Amino acid sequence: MQSKLTDAEWKVMTVLWERSPRTMMEITNALKKETGWTKYTVMSFLKRMEEKGALHFEEGEKAKLYYPDWKQEEVSIQETEDFLKKVFYGKIGLMLNAMVQQKALSKQEIEELQQILHKEDKEL
Repeated sequence: MQSKLTDAEWKVMTVLWERSPRTMMEITNALKKETGWTKYTVMSFLKRMEEKGALHFEEGEKAKLYYPDWKQEEVSIQETEDFLKKVFYGKIGLMLNAMVQQKALSKQEIEELQQILHKEDKEL
């Protein structure tokens, strides 16, 4: 995966990651309430995303069926790494400190992080 997804493309991919294959109209209907996009807007995104290699389609009985080619986990990891480098100079400690200071983490989330770190420490 080399290209990044725009915010709009993320919305389309999220719909496909939730369930695929989907037709262009199914994607449009899934996003219509949130975005107000028409089928022509979605069609433009699908074409651009196909050119990027993010998805592909197969001819269905009545309409094209769209499938994601990029895995959600891989895209999320790449986006997280890019964000961390851009905003926090690649230092996760700075990010976590900022989140704690802004009270952006709930007690449950802090406990989850402690469990993750404890588990990782045992594996090292």
